[in-house]
Amino acid sequence: MTMLSTGSSALLAFQRALSTVGNNVANSATPGYSRQRVELATRPGQGVGAAHIGSGVDVAKLQRLADSLVFARQVDSSSELGRLQQLSTMSGRIDALVSDSATGLGGPWSGFFGAVEGVVAEPTSAVARGQVLASAEQLAARWRSMDQQLAGMESETNERMAAQAGEANRIASEIAHLNRDIVSAGGNATPELLDQRDMRVQQLARLVGGETVMQDDGAMNVFTAGGQAMVLGNRAMALGTVTDPFRPDRLQLALDGPNGPVQLPASSVSGEVGGLLEFRNRVLDPARAEVGRLAVSFARSFNAGQNAGVDYNGQPGADLFSVPAPRVDRHAGNGGSATLAAAFGDTGALTGHDLTLRFDGGAWSATRAGSGQPVAMTGSGTAADPLRVDGVELVVAGAPANGDRFSLRPTSGAASGLQVALSDPAGLAAASPLRTSADTANLGNASLGGARVTDPAAFAAFSGASIEFIDAGQYTVNGAGPYPHTAGNPITGPGWSLQVEGTPVAGDAFSLARTAARSSDNGNARALAGLDTAGVLAGGTVGMTEGLAQFTGRVGSDARHAELTLDAQSAIDAQVTAERESVSGVNLDEEAADLLRYQQAYQAAAQVIATADTLFQSLLGAVRR
Repeated sequence: MTMLSTGSSALLAFQRALSTVGNNVANSATPGYSRQRVELATRPGQGVGAAHIGSGVDVAKLQRLADSLVFARQVDSSSELGRLQQLSTMSGRIDALVSDSATGLGGPWSGFFGAVEGVVAEPTSAVARGQVLASAEQLAARWRSMDQQLAGMESETNERMAAQAGEANRIASEIAHLNRDIVSAGGNATPELLDQRDMRVQQLARLVGGETVMQDDGAMNVFTAGGQAMVLGNRAMALGTVTDPFRPDRLQLALDGPNGPVQLPASSVSGEVGGLLEFRNRVLDPARAEVGRLAVSFARSFNAGQNAGVDYNGQPGADLFSVPAPRVDRHAGNGGSATLAAAFGDTGALTGHDLTLRFDGGAWSATRAGSGQPVAMTGSGTAADPLRVDGVELVVAGAPANGDRFSLRPTSGAASGLQVALSDPAGLAAASPLRTSADTANLGNASLGGARVTDPAAFAAFSGASIEFIDAGQYTVNGAGPYPHTAGNPITGPGWSLQVEGTPVAGDAFSLARTAARSSDNGNARALAGLDTAGVLAGGTVGMTEGLAQFTGRVGSDARHAELTLDAQSAIDAQVTAERESVSGVNLDEEAADLLRYQQAYQAAAQVIATADTLFQSLLGAVRR
């Protein structure tokens, strides 16, 4: 009987081992499956006199081959890979939009200034003037198209975030249900349940990031990178979206709490949703603000050049472009009645950064949106003394309450509102406003040039003037004065200004006359043609063409950096996956070897049983005789 019992235990043990090998082979391509192995243990033997007889073998347990440390690394890697894939993909789309000749600004930009050069060559040509207006419309349309594409990415980010939050909720709910089943099973939870839970935790981490903490009862808690609970035991916390308190068109991620949804900071979320938030905050918002800054700076500088000259009818030039005012949005929780009216001030001081304005203790302050970095602000907020910050002027109306906040977006979205305001080709101000002549008796080497209209209303009444220098530092206009003169500073009159080149001496005189209509003068057109390289940005130190090149290069650099970081993380993820496969993956060669080994052992155990049966039958036969 001992031999029969021993053989039976071996037969059952190797049958279980063969079934486990077969299950491994069947699931060799199943995602998330961890290889299983039967652990065998010797049965306690029994002594017969001085001898000891073994009692066979038992299946001690079914071992799931998994490494918790490798699993934790997989969760981290999945989270980071999801984040970088979204960041790289979306950043690459902006790079393609900006750098592609079919969608970028380079072609229309060159075409516009080429058309202005045509007016320099033929200032009286209606065809050349019309080409400037047509090129201006093409350039403005390209700017609008680019900004609308960026705005579309903003909407897409909202939709993706909402969809992925819903998917994360589904997975979190499944993890909670698996926790319930695993806890209910106690120590008898099947490996398949554990595999399913691990796989869903990785999927959740890929979407929103995650950190895991095991409970004593076998349940696995899952938290965001910022420590907010998504799964606690058999309870899943729902992720959702809420509208931004400053911008109803923008969604923010939120987690349901006892008192309602709690907005999650972008830094507390990783995975694909974290990548979307990072893309929006670190790539999309700055790109859209910079596109707007370039559009506003170009339009305002060209308008200023237009206003400085006179058109074909002899009138001061009107604005060629129109741009919308900076956008100010009040916080939904403001308690005061204050509103802010914004206008552009110093174009060279525009940075394009979004700002948060706050009223506290009777004073206004400004900080950089996102980073909270303080930004210098001056003025009191009245029409006579507006608040001035980053090239924007703001007039306060109504009564602010302490703690009131406003979002200022100086240039974000401005390119969508860029329009050509001039429709008559004759309105292009190609001519300088003044014709100057020097007295033949002048002894100095001074000459006048760089004439500009400074006040169209005052210039409308101007009919001519004479300037006489008392010495190098004083002059009179039509006998009025004397007025001080410093080398490098312009001479000004009612509605006009002139630059003095060289050094005048006492008695030097000049005559000024207004440029007549239909003039072939191209002085102002030459100045307009040079605006592409003139210092306009960054306090007048960077030209527009250089600014466009810097923007394109910066977008390309960000996209390339995201791509390289993704490549590095993909390599790390592949290493972690390979490490996991070395422990938990099914090796078909190894399983084939185990299958043969257990088959032979099974057959041997069956032979032991057959031998025991033969012996037993022999014994029965002997007794019967």
